[in-house]
Amino acid sequence: MLLAVLLATEGAVSPLARWESFYVIVGSSGAALTGLQFVVMTLIADSSRPRSPALIRAFGTPTIVHFCAALLVSAISSAPWDALSSAGFALGVCGAAGVAYGVVIVRRARSQTGYAPVLEDWIWHFVLPRHPAPSLFVIGAATVLLLFIGIHNSWDTVTYIAVEQPEAAKPGPPR
Repeated sequence: MLLAVLLATEGAVSPLARWESFYVIVGSSGAALTGLQFVVMTLIADSSRPRSPALIRAFGTPTIVHFCAALLVSAISSAPWDALSSAGFALGVCGAAGVAYGVVIVRRARSQTGYAPVLEDWIWHFVLPRHPAPSLFVIGAATVLLLFIGIHNSWDTVTYIAVEQPEAAKPGPPR
């Protein structure tokens, strides 16, 4: 009888248990990259490029949300759930919240006037992060995709500031 209970419990936990290392790596990466986004925001603050709270809410904040979503999905998937249905429910709530947040972000991007998003921006900031599915492989791939999206968006922000900064605003050689 005890063996049957142990086997039943192991069967319910086993699919998530096999993903433990994956989510430890992805979650740690999400946390570390969240910290790096603070560096990006510092670069923005130190640049002479025009910026506004609306621009940050439309492009900077979603990048942090992508990293934090990867961290949250990793935490949920690594938690010692008694039943897979509980983990599935928690991931479903995250997915629903992500879809709702996506709608908010599209509105913010359309209403801000500091930058005109191009097709690449719409794809990387708004389309790719919004495809939830119940499979553990798809959830894992989506979580890693959120990390890659965040990395791309952070890099895109930094390169935009570095390349597009007016020459007149750059300091000259020391005298």
